[in-house]
Amino acid sequence: MSFASAILAFLSTLKAPNQVPKNVAVLWPFDNPEVIRIRHEFYQKFFADTRKRVFLIGINPGRYGAGVTGIGFTDPIHLAADCGIPHGLPGGRELSGDFIYEMIHAFGGAAEFYRHFYITALSPLGYTRDGKNLNYYDVKEFPDQLDEWMADAMAAQIKAGCDRRVAFSLGRGAHFKQLEKFNQRHDFFEKIEPLPHPRWVMQYRRKRLSEFVEEYVSALREAL
Repeated sequence: MSFASAILAFLSTLKAPNQVPKNVAVLWPFDNPEVIRIRHEFYQKFFADTRKRVFLIGINPGRYGAGVTGIGFTDPIHLAADCGIPHGLPGGRELSGDFIYEMIHAFGGAAEFYRHFYITALSPLGYTRDGKNLNYYDVKEFPDQLDEWMADAMAAQIKAGCDRRVAFSLGRGAHFKQLEKFNQRHDFFEKIEPLPHPRWVMQYRRKRLSEFVEEYVSALREAL
């Protein structure tokens, strides 16, 4: 089975977690026929082989990126412009996606990048509260409630073809701590290497964008 087929099979069976706080909404783009179409095209275009990928792991999808397209750190604009997949999805840019695709361009483009790497999130679904993006770990007791569900999701993705020597945490703060503890419990990866969170770079360190892009590219090349 190809990497693409395994990930598509995982996505086709993915369900929302059973326990979600009453004031928290789950982002669920997967009933949209256009999302189903583009995710097939995306994975078949870039992952139709049996190569092992190094995982880059974010927190959870946001409402402007993967919460719309179903593809990690990929908003509707970058899906068309950088991945070459035209579509009819509404929506604009996501700051995190802007950084990720700057980095992908510096690495050599989408085809070269996705040949080696797979972008996912510790929680494969995103959340909002009061219409704003929500990190799952910012809700008391939610991380513990999600642990088994997230572990099952990660295990399914790893089976697609994962280079377990290292995974990258897209974030150095609370997310990295959560991911480290998660990995200690479930032993998915030999080590976790933290990188600056894409949104943090774009929001607070944009003038140093090229420096952080180079940091990413250098760390990722060393992992190959």
